[in-house]
Amino acid sequence: MRKPFLASLAIVLALSACGSIRESRMNPWNWFGSSTEKTSTPSLAPKGGYAAALADNRSVIAQITSLEIRKTSAGAIVEVTGLPPTQGWWDVALIAENDGRPVNGEIHYTMVGYPPSAESAEAHRAGTVGSRQITAAAYIDNFKLADVRRVTVTGASNSRSASR
Repeated sequence: MRKPFLASLAIVLALSACGSIRESRMNPWNWFGSSTEKTSTPSLAPKGGYAAALADNRSVIAQITSLEIRKTSAGAIVEVTGLPPTQGWWDVALIAENDGRPVNGEIHYTMVGYPPSAESAEAHRAGTVGSRQITAAAYIDNFKLADVRRVTVTGASNSRSASR
């Protein structure tokens, strides 16, 4: 009978000691301080704002060498080959004017890409015509294609068109 009494007494003394050591690191309720409020919230907006982030700074490809339109069951694929002045161009794309909507039966694209860094070897290497060719493609769905009679792609020095 003496052992349960001593055990109970030890538990009561231990629990009462917790109340007296509020500032102790042993007290788990004291491990973190109280919360504080920040007055400024960091913005998720890109540096320079959204207009600067959305701006397309790619350069127009020098020459359009071929334009091919391939019919698919759901529309058409416009495939364009261009010829930049040097090797190393990247992130090449066809940018649609008028948000890709046909104007007077024509959809107009501009072929653009990023040139190589001015310090790179590619920026100073012209190479052969075959080594500089780049290809980009765009998709036109059947809904837009119903109003299209001509597709035109423009480069810096020329443009190519395909009609139906």
